[in-house]
Amino acid sequence: MPLEDNLEFDLPLEPRAETRWKGPFAEQLLSFREFGKATRCIQTKAQTFSADSIEVLTCVNEFWTARQRAASSLHEISYRACFKPQLPRFFIEHLTEPGEVVYDPFMGRGTTVIEAALLGRVPCGCDINPLSSFLTRPRLNPPTLQQVAERLKIIDFTDTDEFPEDLLVFYHPETLKEICSLKKYLLQGKAGAVLDAVDEWIWMVALNRLTGHSPGFFSVYTLPPNQAVSIKSQRRINQRRSQTPPRRKVPDLICRKTRQLLADCNQRVRGDLSRAGSQARLLTQRSSATPEIASDSVSLVVTSPPFLDVVDYAGDNWLRCWLIGVDPHSVSITVASKLDEWQRAMTDVLRELVRVLRRGGHVAFEVGEVRGGEIKLEEAVLTCGVAAGLEPRLVLINDQKFTKTANCWGVDNNAKGTNTNRIVVFRKSA
Repeated sequence: MPLEDNLEFDLPLEPRAETRWKGPFAEQLLSFREFGKATRCIQTKAQTFSADSIEVLTCVNEFWTARQRAASSLHEISYRACFKPQLPRFFIEHLTEPGEVVYDPFMGRGTTVIEAALLGRVPCGCDINPLSSFLTRPRLNPPTLQQVAERLKIIDFTDTDEFPEDLLVFYHPETLKEICSLKKYLLQGKAGAVLDAVDEWIWMVALNRLTGHSPGFFSVYTLPPNQAVSIKSQRRINQRRSQTPPRRKVPDLICRKTRQLLADCNQRVRGDLSRAGSQARLLTQRSSATPEIASDSVSLVVTSPPFLDVVDYAGDNWLRCWLIGVDPHSVSITVASKLDEWQRAMTDVLRELVRVLRRGGHVAFEVGEVRGGEIKLEEAVLTCGVAAGLEPRLVLINDQKFTKTANCWGVDNNAKGTNTNRIVVFRKSA
């Protein structure tokens, strides 16, 4: 679609969008050239639940860099189906001011929450998965490497009451003993309400070192750290690779990962995190009912919800849940297998977002293509947002050189869908 055709869209000025560029948010996207490419403009069409037409401006460009190291080292923990920190940063910088509340109702590893804190906003997050708070809260108040090293020295890594032999497919016997001892120390501290920020940090790091495919993890070679295979599958991996779990020293690896995570954590960053963290609110519950969050208090929501049955959260996280003493099957995560079921769940969440958003506040809702391109969730979520009472403003497609995008966006495609970020932007009426 030529640019002239898009100018007829009724896109009123966004008074809080003037950060790095002048002018309203939509105009910023249309004139964006930071990575040398012009924004392409198309339309996304959908229907309301009552079959009325929805048609919104869709901007396609490389809006943020794909370089991993462009983000803070604090983000370098793994979690399945998480987005890069550059995504929330883009919207936070353009649609909020320092001191305003930024919220993620599907917090995951806490990318939006951490990025909001680093940018001087008040972070707020919610996730029904208890792992989410374990992974997020410690990074709002990071200890020093020396504090972590000193704490590890006083933990008795020989004191354990359990030794699950099935886990020997992942770990050397001495490594497993150390992991079980650390688990005992942390769970006892939690039960006695004596854990401090250093203990919580150690727990977070241990969760991220449980399994992986390099010597930096506690385990023998296995799948990447954002998902744990079953014991049966790991036996097959070991047999195929003729491998046995090597001895890994748990305290040493926790210190090594701590050093990596804290690489960018200077005094200024610590000050920013301290100020933001003191006001942070992290919830472990369903995001469709969050009475703890005041009405009209949130300026921006940046989130990515569970997609249609493409991720097995319980299967991926069973080993992490073991380390925190939680049955993964007791966590009622939304994994809808049918589109209408998914839309009902998302509409409920979006209605709650309407309540917590201030007037003129925005929602940036990142979704993806599933089932080989048969279903495009950006169209489905437009329907949900309108039903919830939000105004659809535009769709942003972040298209980078390493991605393969569907034919409907006018760029290269692979056979099984796309790797782009697709963000539907809504606004609560002023």
